[in-house]
Amino acid sequence: MSTQDIALRFKDVSFEYENGHKTLDDVSFALRQGSKVALMGQNGAGKSTLFQLIMGDLKPENGGININQGLSIAVSQQVMPRNQLSITVRDFFASYFKGEDYELDRKIKEVLEIVNLKISIDKKVEEFSGGQQARLLLASALIQEPDILLLDEPTNNLDADGIAHLMSFLMMYEKTCVVISHDADFLNTFTDGVLYLDIYTRTVEQYVGDYYTVVEEIAARVEKEKKKNAQFEKKIKDNKEKINYFQNKGGKMRLLAKKLRDEVKEMEESKVEVRKEDKAIRPFQIPVQEDINGNILTLTELSVMREGEVVIKEVDIVLKKNQHLILKGPNGIGKTTLLERLASGQAKGEHVKDGIRIGYYRQDFSTLDFNSTIYDSLMSVMRKKEEEHMRRVAAGFLIKNDLMEEKIGSLSEGQKGLVAFAQLVLLEPGLLILDEPTNHINFRHIPFIAEALDAYKGAMILVSHVDEFVDKIRIDEELDLNK
Repeated sequence: MSTQDIALRFKDVSFEYENGHKTLDDVSFALRQGSKVALMGQNGAGKSTLFQLIMGDLKPENGGININQGLSIAVSQQVMPRNQLSITVRDFFASYFKGEDYELDRKIKEVLEIVNLKISIDKKVEEFSGGQQARLLLASALIQEPDILLLDEPTNNLDADGIAHLMSFLMMYEKTCVVISHDADFLNTFTDGVLYLDIYTRTVEQYVGDYYTVVEEIAARVEKEKKKNAQFEKKIKDNKEKINYFQNKGGKMRLLAKKLRDEVKEMEESKVEVRKEDKAIRPFQIPVQEDINGNILTLTELSVMREGEVVIKEVDIVLKKNQHLILKGPNGIGKTTLLERLASGQAKGEHVKDGIRIGYYRQDFSTLDFNSTIYDSLMSVMRKKEEEHMRRVAAGFLIKNDLMEEKIGSLSEGQKGLVAFAQLVLLEPGLLILDEPTNHINFRHIPFIAEALDAYKGAMILVSHVDEFVDKIRIDEELDLNK
């Protein structure tokens, strides 16, 4: 790669937060112009931190980050900033647009067409669904017309049409693009390389090829390294046994023992550090509230959005113990708003049986107190404040003791999701309401989450656009809000 072909280069970059948490250690890689690369790594490995370094929002402790002269960068964030929820769509785009004011409305129209979103730009951002806000975030990056586009979990909250539209756009996109995503099929559609951020070594490994090819390559390499190390270890063990025998014999035998010791040292130095696999959460169950029976939830009517108007829809939904309902419908129809009202237990047309504890997993994690520590957040939902039990549950979600005093707001989105699931386990709800529970979650964790929801014995309402996830969960009833 010539210097002119390189869009972005990291050279021996290290970064450590003020609290002593080191994220990157001597990282080096280069991206050619026009490449489409997936940035992967375990929850909390520092993927979003790496984006902030590229954007210049954070500065490296050591090393250098070089952007090819004249290239511009924009990032599509995974979560709408809270300070932008109360402004209009027009003002939202104005905060990102770098052109002349008279061009703004035309440019907004263009980028909204690209992300397939038809909305009034005079409405406030908070009036739109999570899926619509995800499209606004992507459009806010596109309106900057960047040479390097950074996408942080762009498929979160998108329905099937939205994901298909985004895939088509990225396949035709001619500029450099780096994507953080846990959606393997999505990544495999358009990427031509992978940057893997290793949470253990804090380094970045670079691979060429589509996602599935790279995953196979990594697995083959790890297996080869394990076999090679096993051969070294067997020979080292044999040599050590011979050394113990020869060194007591004297004369030439001692010289042979010395030679074998040198060989052992050389082999120990030649052993490679096999890359550790991402840790997955442990299998878990969400205990159901004791002594519940009868109709847990009764729903006779609900509100949905159709063509910008609120429509009252009559329904006949009754959920008892061990019954699971899935809500379906496109972005913007009102699924998240409905779940929020249901979780309050006081939605119009809703009756929740007295005494039922409601466990609510919200896609934006606003049910979590961002100023609270993990320790306090987990203890707060427990009826019996048993610290040992709390720590045991937390450890199953990769929340170790050294994280307990971290503020929720300082966690990655994936870590917030794991805290939210730990809360559900400790709460022992009778009614579980889940809004896109796979958003931000490492794909290695998802099978265990599906198993837990499938086995849940209480009443459950689920919203998810990830069909392969839903297919693993027992669903007793479906309610399509679009019908």
